[in-house]
Amino acid sequence: MNMHYLKTKKFSKECEIFTNLILKYNKIHNITGAKNKKQIQENIDDSIYPLNFLSIDIKNAIDVGTGAGFPGFVLAMAMPDVHWTLFEPIKKKSSFLHLAKSVIGLQNIDIISQRVEEVKAFDVDLICSRAVTKTNSLIDICKNFIKEDTLLLFYKGSNVDEEIQDMRNCQIHKRGNRNYLLLKDIKI
Repeated sequence: MNMHYLKTKKFSKECEIFTNLILKYNKIHNITGAKNKKQIQENIDDSIYPLNFLSIDIKNAIDVGTGAGFPGFVLAMAMPDVHWTLFEPIKKKSSFLHLAKSVIGLQNIDIISQRVEEVKAFDVDLICSRAVTKTNSLIDICKNFIKEDTLLLFYKGSNVDEEIQDMRNCQIHKRGNRNYLLLKDIKI
């Protein structure tokens, strides 16, 4: 992954605009638990941390249950050459994402206000999700999108080890209390 983009003024400015939009929108609509700039920055840092170890060529990616845009919206800002589809069925959150996309002017994002399992599958290189459900359930709801070479990146908490006991082709990258679970060659 190209970490250089994260150091550009453009990415920094987009993050600043995104942060201010969250702070403003969150007062009325409560779209995230992050209530101040420090907490939002922690969510941004959490979202982009996998760019330190992702090593595949990604053209199309989805984020399942993106909420206020963590991690998918932030990754779309950090990876402008990747097309992102963000799934968020909660209307106030998907409305916020449409607003943020428009204000920031991102062209590499589609926002779908439905659950991922309700949408006709299309080819993706990467599926990510943060704090949605257990690993087996995530794999099940995303099964139509998973092909032989699809990479899954799940942002997990402390229960990750028990969630993957019987799974192969797993990698866990740790950062503080966060576990970034990478799954490859998933057999459905």
